[in-house]
Amino acid sequence: MLVKVYAAALQGISAIPVTIEVNSSRGVQFLLVGLADTAVKESHERIFSAIQLNGYKVPRSRIVINMAPADIRKEGAAYDLPLTVGILAATEQIDPSRLEHFMMMGELSLDGKLQPVKGVLPIAVKARKEGFKGFILPEQNAREAAVVNNLDVYGVSTLKEVIDFLEGKQELKPVVVDTRKEFYDRQQAFDYDYSEVRGQENVKRALEVSAAGGHNLIMVGPPGSGKSMMAKRLPSILPPLTLQESLETTKIHSVAGRTGGNTSLIAQRPFRSPHHTISNVAMVGGGSSPQPGEISLAHNGVLFLDELPEFNRSVLEVLRQPLEDRVINISRARFTVDYPAGFMLIASMNPCPCGYYNHPERPCLCVPGSVQKYMNRISGPLLDRIDIQIEIVPVPFDKIADQRPAESSEAIRQRVVRARAVQAERFQACEGTYCNAQMNAKQLEAYASPDKEGLSRLKYAMERLNLSARAYYRILKVSRTIADLAGSAKVEAPHIAEAINYRNLDREGWGL
Repeated sequence: MLVKVYAAALQGISAIPVTIEVNSSRGVQFLLVGLADTAVKESHERIFSAIQLNGYKVPRSRIVINMAPADIRKEGAAYDLPLTVGILAATEQIDPSRLEHFMMMGELSLDGKLQPVKGVLPIAVKARKEGFKGFILPEQNAREAAVVNNLDVYGVSTLKEVIDFLEGKQELKPVVVDTRKEFYDRQQAFDYDYSEVRGQENVKRALEVSAAGGHNLIMVGPPGSGKSMMAKRLPSILPPLTLQESLETTKIHSVAGRTGGNTSLIAQRPFRSPHHTISNVAMVGGGSSPQPGEISLAHNGVLFLDELPEFNRSVLEVLRQPLEDRVINISRARFTVDYPAGFMLIASMNPCPCGYYNHPERPCLCVPGSVQKYMNRISGPLLDRIDIQIEIVPVPFDKIADQRPAESSEAIRQRVVRARAVQAERFQACEGTYCNAQMNAKQLEAYASPDKEGLSRLKYAMERLNLSARAYYRILKVSRTIADLAGSAKVEAPHIAEAINYRNLDREGWGL
């Protein structure tokens, strides 16, 4: 008897429907075809153990299973459940009449209990698009898949529950999630707030400008000056995720297996802070079975690189293309996958190997030339993609001891949201441009040309400080954001002056 069961394979952050055809005929053999990996082929032992321990007969016939389309690689143990159901239906131990209405995924334990799997959200989206009535999956994954409306999502814990449901012996209630309520309720719950930061008003201002325009930023300062502390609070002032952004972000984390059992949608912008020993593949994604890397897990959020010069140079260089294109392309012999990578890069570093170059109180112990050598670990093309470069000095004691609360993240966030709204209106006709940091030369000329006094000030600064040519365009981008925060339609001299102060590393002689 031939039956068909429906599942899905992941490719990037999208799902491809997989039809599992199971045929039972005379003979004694078990064949599994359709470009299945080792984990899928090993399902034979798990399936037969689960069948036997749940009171069904282990087939004594010839079982041939085809996983179509045969040119798409099937990976992982998530096919255990549909394979088992298909075998039982093909051997006429259960009724196959309802199989066509459901897509199902799940890993089996030897006793028939279902274990959670990765990537259920994109699979649920595909199941709805393909017109399936419902999606059967492990109960630990049910809330994640239930954010997809117009699809009945059934979370089950055992193989027996699935079989009884398919045969009409047991009713299962679809998992219902009030997506919008949960999403908006969790948007404001931040662990860190800028009201906890004493002093460093100039750095907090730079971070506000960075958040308002989507600008990449690097902080340079001695140990203990608060670089990491302030970076961790950046998501609290970024604009709230939209539902579309949240769905895309959750898809990536779902594919990577990083969503918790009680998670429906990710409601806050991601903050990823990889260690400096990270490899190229872990940063950008890939591997023999491609997985999203840190830059994709930071999509719609922040990628924070602490102690930037300590990262392997090749790791930093692979960031250059994703910073421009906002996507990473991973190619293999049989397929190519694209992972989104639209993130803000926030970096921090010491100014020198000992950490105390330009410190107001402690002397630098580095030998001559070592400061510039330390800075040269970061390539010019990478620095070219960082709009804001800000120096930090330690907070004096009277500021640390001051008990008066600083400005809260919510107050800063309101200004950032207003500035982003201005940019959204400005770029609504410009496809692929959403914030000031993404402006090209033509858009800079149209929207960020300074007035006469501002142009004069910019010319004077570039000649006096010997700023590089790349600094010119970065200053215009940042000054446009500062003008948006001030509610100004034009870029004026004060906006130019503030933007110039955010190009510390471009100045001639810095670090010599």
